[in-house]
Amino acid sequence: MALSWRNWLTNEGCKHLILALWVGLNVWLFWRTFVLYNSGQQYHYLHRMLGLGLCISRASAAVLNLNCTLILLPMCRTLLTFIRQSHRVNSRKLRRLLDKSKAFHVVCGVAICVFSVIHVCAHLCNAVNFSLRFSDEFPELNIASYKGQDPRAVILATIPGVTGVLLVLVLFLMVTASSHCIRVSSYEVFWYTHNLFIIFYILLMVHVAGGALKYQTNVGTHPPGCLSTNTTSVSPVRQALQETGMDLGAGGLEVTEPVCQEDAKFQPHFPETWLWVSAPLCLYCVERFYRYIRSSAPVTIVSVTRHPCDVIEVCMLKSHFKARPGQYIVLNCPSVSAFENHPFTLTACPTGKKDTFGIHLRVLGDWTKRFSELLLPESSPGSETLPVIQQRIYPKLYVDGPFGSPSEEVFNYEVSVCVGGGIGVTPFACILQALQHDWKLYKLRRLYFVWVCRELESFYWFADLLCSLHHKLWQENRPDYLNIRLYLSNTQGLQNIPEGRYQPLSSRLLIGRPRWRPLFEEIGRSNQHKKVGVFCCGPKGISKTLHTLCNSSVFSQTTFEYNKESFS
Repeated sequence: MALSWRNWLTNEGCKHLILALWVGLNVWLFWRTFVLYNSGQQYHYLHRMLGLGLCISRASAAVLNLNCTLILLPMCRTLLTFIRQSHRVNSRKLRRLLDKSKAFHVVCGVAICVFSVIHVCAHLCNAVNFSLRFSDEFPELNIASYKGQDPRAVILATIPGVTGVLLVLVLFLMVTASSHCIRVSSYEVFWYTHNLFIIFYILLMVHVAGGALKYQTNVGTHPPGCLSTNTTSVSPVRQALQETGMDLGAGGLEVTEPVCQEDAKFQPHFPETWLWVSAPLCLYCVERFYRYIRSSAPVTIVSVTRHPCDVIEVCMLKSHFKARPGQYIVLNCPSVSAFENHPFTLTACPTGKKDTFGIHLRVLGDWTKRFSELLLPESSPGSETLPVIQQRIYPKLYVDGPFGSPSEEVFNYEVSVCVGGGIGVTPFACILQALQHDWKLYKLRRLYFVWVCRELESFYWFADLLCSLHHKLWQENRPDYLNIRLYLSNTQGLQNIPEGRYQPLSSRLLIGRPRWRPLFEEIGRSNQHKKVGVFCCGPKGISKTLHTLCNSSVFSQTTFEYNKESFS
């Protein structure tokens, strides 16, 4: 499929520009630090002892400082949500760029892993050189206790060495548990190991305070390589002059090498890592404290409904809770896990008529299974609505959020395409409810709703909502506003939604997987010279196909802007 540069720039241009700036900043910082330690006079004697290991270890450390700073910013969810909702941020491109925060977090994490390996390898070489090139002339520079000391003992005898080993261990646990297979099979392992970042930053602060590498402080009075006036000098020139009996002050011989006015003095650097990470770390800590205070407000469960295909709907009430369609919350249930939190898209938001909000969750994994058992024991009926004032035996819940997501942008296009795969339809359920409340409030004038499911029963999750919105639009003479496409990917047996109550859906149900290209060609022909927002929440296969189509040159008169739903 041919690539359209215009569409590619629309969807990928800003992202790759930021990536290029980030790469350029890393390269510049690495090279600047490398040159400083390679040719700086204050590092002359240390470089003579350690060689390139010094330059590479310090250059990689500078890059690590940068990325350990940047990796925290995408995790400030409240700050990103505030920026997204700010009236000063009118650019859709900038708001769409905020949706890449998770990807940027991953990129910084990969950079930290790569340069940590480089940093460790360089310091292993430094430990060997500290042992082999033990300096009797400048004992302050030595880390080794004597020449030929075991490099392993050199590493474990220093604070930077011990903390470095612990940092590598913590980073290894965090990285391995962040792999896709572990996140899918055991999210709890990912959650707990990823919170080791607190220990990581504490160790990082202690690591840089060790002062293992020292620089010369008196370069003006002791130029590197100068001739020492004491008799213990090892300078070849000075030794030759002494053997011939010549006096340096006699004027008989002009010596071009400078003469040392005093002995070389060394001291460790002030830890620069504090300067790098203190501001974002404080910002992140302040946000986490704010989120803790905000999430500590009590949450009341109003109703719990069991839907087909192991899906449970939870309707809740929380004072002063405000949210926008497309946003998500983070749920904590201490009865299941005191420290584990899970994100869920809001399928119902508070409005002027009702203060409740709700989520739909699919029972998949240990946490959701235990949570569903607490909400609906086996002996309980499938659906139960309870008065708010009545005492309930329900698990205590804490809700953090709401947080912004790409789905908020659906209303900012004249034409939008919402594609949901299975339970991935939840970001768009709240949007459908907002349109049902009053579709005239928004810029949106046409919505293509595509929902792909394996089981026919899954469509009943929001069948009433779809039919209600469809009838409302027909009554207001806007039948072209909502275009519904339902696809049942399981082709075994004859299946259909019964007529009558769900007649609008039964006539729009198609058996088989969607043919995406003809579908997008049809949308493109109907909306020429327009920007169409494409929003996807579902399996990677669907997401990848839609992403490729949006960047292709098939639709010369229509621009498709791709937006991928992804929790931070």
